[in-house]
Order: sequence, then structure tokens, then C-alpha cells
Amino acid sequence: MSTSTEFELPRSTSARRPASRRAPVPAFLSQRQQSRWRWLMVPAMLTAAAAHLPVIAVHLEEAPYIGVLFVVLTAACVGLASVAVSWDPPAVYALSALTCGSAVLAYAATRLVSFPLLAGDVGYWLEPLGVLSVASESVVVLTAAFALAAARRAMPRVRPLQA
Repeated sequence: MSTSTEFELPRSTSARRPASRRAPVPAFLSQRQQSRWRWLMVPAMLTAAAAHLPVIAVHLEEAPYIGVLFVVLTAACVGLASVAVSWDPPAVYALSALTCGSAVLAYAATRLVSFPLLAGDVGYWLEPLGVLSVASESVVVLTAAFALAAARRAMPRVRPLQA
């Protein structure tokens, strides 16, 4: 009988699981599309981001909640554009359409309804930077929709099992 007090330590829980036990990443998040539509979408996203830069400081002073939303929108557009260039899974196109589509709807809402601290924007549809951003954001929504449609057509069809 040994008098040793050594114990065998269990394996670390941070050790990587074998490949067979890893959770699969859905193709929507990982499958690169290499869509030709990204070459139109990316400049449009960068244009939308650039169109918001000159008005961020003014809005942070006059209507801080809008200024913060402009900062978030600008960062999201730049981030999504960079991911679309390097790795373009369908999720990037969906998020781009959602982000820019929301921005277009928000622009329309501020022109139709008086928002707190933005009452002067009601009816002012032709503000030059607003028109530029809405046009570029609309291009993003359309190109993202075309890219998503192409990705859907390229996916293999799975038929349910019949009993």
C-alpha cells in the first residue's frame, strides 16, 4: 500500500471538445456567400455612415438620444461593411437590411411626427444629408434582399421524410 497523497486531477473543463461533439454553427451565420451584391452594398453602407458623421455633434447637443443613435448606426454600418468585405454570411445581409431599413423608417417617422427635441424636422423631407442617407440606406436594403434571395436559391432543398 502506498502512502502517497497524490491525486489525479480531472481534465480541465476548458479543454476543447472533440469535433464530433461541438455544436454545429448554422450556415446562416458561417457560410460565406461571396455575393456580387456586396460590392454595391458596402459603398452604400459607408456612404450612409459618412452622411451621419457631420450631424452627430449637433444632435448630441440638441437631441442627445438621436445623437447616440447616429453614433450606433454609423458604427454598425462600418462594422457590417467590413464584415461583408471579408466574410459575407447571409446573417450580414440580414443585419444590414435590418439596420438600414430601420434608419429609413426612423427618418420617415421624424418627418411625419414631432419627436421630443426634434419638432423642427417635421415636414423637412429634402434635407440634403437626409436624402443622401435615405438613398444609400435604401440601396443597402435592396442589395441585401437580392443577396439573401440568391443565397436562398443556392441552398440545397431539404424534403421532409414521408411516413
